Amino acid sequence: MANGILVIDKSAGWTSQDVAAKLRGVFHERRVGHGGTLDPMATGVLPIFIGRATRAAEFLESAEKEYIAGLRLGTVTDTQDTSGNILETHPVTATREAVQAAPAQFLGPIEQIPPMYSAIKIGGQKLYELARKGKEVERKPRSITIHELELLEGEGTEFTIRVRCSKGTYVRTLCHDLGSVLGCGGCMSSLRRTRAGSFALSQAVTMQQVLEFAAEHDPQELLMPVDAVLFGTSAAHRHTGTGCKAQKRRTGQGLAVPVRYLSRLRRGRRIFCCLAVWKTGYLPPSRAFSR
Repeated sequence: MANGILVIDKSAGWTSQDVAAKLRGVFHERRVGHGGTLDPMATGVLPIFIGRATRAAEFLESAEKEYIAGLRLGTVTDTQDTSGNILETHPVTATREAVQAAPAQFLGPIEQIPPMYSAIKIGGQKLYELARKGKEVERKPRSITIHELELLEGEGTEFTIRVRCSKGTYVRTLCHDLGSVLGCGGCMSSLRRTRAGSFALSQAVTMQQVLEFAAEHDPQELLMPVDAVLFGTSAAHRHTGTGCKAQKRRTGQGLAVPVRYLSRLRRGRRIFCCLAVWKTGYLPPSRAFSR
């Protein structure tokens, strides 16, 4: 039975659900989920959780993400990216120096109004469903954090930016807003996610590579252990146990341990068994993965 995490380098044209559906067939496992949606035009890091590892997907939801995005100035679209209908075009008079300085206005905690073409629900309906009917509704700003935002290259109307941001950030909205402050409008022309939490592009494999490997080998050899989702988390520590203490963890009972053992536990031969959160001298399991 397949259990683990696979980092896919998603190709353009695939939805995140397309990737999950394809991998259900590859691994012969119905429990397959992803750790953060990428739009069809986007490429890059898409963590896939397989089997019992799907229980760990929630621990990636609040993780930081990093992207390389194309910024096209002078064009405004209804989707805030180049896949949509053009609403306005404007001459670009901003200098490179002005474009390079503009990102500083968005650093730190900011409020961002989500785009109409998004899966956010208002009144029980997804915004993109309303947008496709030609409707626009008021959206409340959402609190996000832009940790880093820099201009990498470009000139004229085409630029490339790098952004490291919190959960809930719409990079296409960021491109739209950058265009607004520069006085010419803007939209996103490309998007590549280079990191999601602790998962980097260097760890990713393409779907084609997975299919070619699976044709001759057991695809489970490609999977990372479940606790890879916690690597790089400063508050995470390991505790190796055996006997009755490990049995307690397997059966979902709490365990009294020293304060330094905060987030992940192992038993016996380093087999991951649960995630736990320290609570006043007691370590109740949050999610169990081994039975």
